[in-house]
Amino acid sequence: MLRLSGLKLPLDHPAEAMPAAICERLGLEPRQLLSHVVVRRGNDARRKNAIQLVYSVDIEVTDEAEVLERFAGDHDVRPRPDTGYRFVAKAPSGWSGKRPVVIGAGPCGLFAGLILAQMGFRPIILDRGKVVRERTKDTWGLWRRAELNPDSNVQFGEGGAGTFSDGKLYCRVKDPRFLGRKVLEEFVAAGAPDDILTEAHPHIGTFRLVSMVEAMRRQIEGLGGEYRWQHRVDDLELERQGDGPRKLRGVHLADGGFIETDHVVLAVGHSARPTFEMLHRRGVHIEAKPFSIGVRIEHPQSWIDRARYGNCAGHPVLGAAAYSLAHHCANGRTVYSFCMCPGGRVVAATSEEGRVVTNGMSQYSRAEFNANSGLVVGIDPERDYPGGPLAGIELQRHWESMAFVAGGESYHAPGQKVGDFLAGRASTELGEVIPSYKPGVTMTDLSRCLPDFVLEAFHEAIPVFGRQIANYDHPDAVMTGVETRTSSPIRITRGKDFQSLNVAGLYPAGEGAGYAGGILSAAIDGIKVAEAVGLSIVGA
Repeated sequence: MLRLSGLKLPLDHPAEAMPAAICERLGLEPRQLLSHVVVRRGNDARRKNAIQLVYSVDIEVTDEAEVLERFAGDHDVRPRPDTGYRFVAKAPSGWSGKRPVVIGAGPCGLFAGLILAQMGFRPIILDRGKVVRERTKDTWGLWRRAELNPDSNVQFGEGGAGTFSDGKLYCRVKDPRFLGRKVLEEFVAAGAPDDILTEAHPHIGTFRLVSMVEAMRRQIEGLGGEYRWQHRVDDLELERQGDGPRKLRGVHLADGGFIETDHVVLAVGHSARPTFEMLHRRGVHIEAKPFSIGVRIEHPQSWIDRARYGNCAGHPVLGAAAYSLAHHCANGRTVYSFCMCPGGRVVAATSEEGRVVTNGMSQYSRAEFNANSGLVVGIDPERDYPGGPLAGIELQRHWESMAFVAGGESYHAPGQKVGDFLAGRASTELGEVIPSYKPGVTMTDLSRCLPDFVLEAFHEAIPVFGRQIANYDHPDAVMTGVETRTSSPIRITRGKDFQSLNVAGLYPAGEGAGYAGGILSAAIDGIKVAEAVGLSIVGA
């Protein structure tokens, strides 16, 4: 079969327009097109009154070689790629070796555990949090009653931080082996809607993610894997091997328990600060890495729909509109939108007492009143936190604590209207836009809980974004602080074998280790690391 990409059709095209467009694009007679299957659908909304749908289609024709010869050099016409997944290792029959341990049950740990289980290695998966439904109750405890459980919240527990998000399933990582397809297929098998296999920007939403991670847990357990909840790893057992790197021999748990193992997948997520501190004390190679800091900004979704889609706003095929923005400022900083959540809400995402952190989430329907996204500024170690590998964590904690104080020391978030922010005055009341953050928003002056260079960059960038998206800089749009957990502030460096540079048997993985940024990329990294573990166990 062939894959044809970049095929454009009008928004409201009839079904029969697809084969006709394929034949016209490839110069075929209708009889020469034997079949076609849509594998990807996006949209081109650059002309609001003439929005087009953009397809990738797998097609069967009477003479494939002739078509390929005529379109040699055309990157939109090529043989259909082989997207099937193949295991790189399998446990020997009756294998009874030391079981690999996966620390963390977020997207990376979930897929590391799944692949290890499918290969027959019966992994043990540890998480400091709870199963997803109990964790959901604890998370709602913060949102509804301002009661924080430091071990069970938006960041910690089954499903990881991705569970309480928009459930975006796309990323920009290179994926020549189509591991992302493996991720999507496993999600569909666990109950995700089939359209995530074809939409250019697929998403799932929180409620569906809850039932999916439960289904995947049952699969892992059915294959011999084992979950242990509320098991926090507090230390590593390391052994010196002559002049070489130290060798991992097991993990020590907070309850005094010990698990002997030679292979640990460290998939703890970007907020596992005590784990990062423990690793640093034990001499595991860690380095500071860039991340971003800022706020969540909210607008009515109808404003964004009209700005992006014009008269086509509300079209069922298009759904709720998203946006992506970036501006390079005169002070050398870059302001950009992050984790945009159409038709969603801003959520409380702290994992430490006395701190306020914001994030965004949506349900699959994306039907709530507001759109929100992170409005953040990139920062880097050399310029902004040069105090060592863990200095970025201290920077995060400082501004999260300042946000807690500015919000009234009740887990309310500090908020400010865009008009007041640009005018340099505190907000005292809401306008047309009602913020969605729970347990509540205290209107104030965000200069109390953001660095000066962030404030300066926002002052320049927001009017620019307002010229790109109508009403983005509307005076009543609401900014809610602070967004500090955009990505991990550290990288737990690893080699080509996916092991720590100086601790053999330790496999840093996913977002917390600095090797992913979102559900899909974290899951892909989990697959790669699980494969490396499997190959190591069988001695390949």
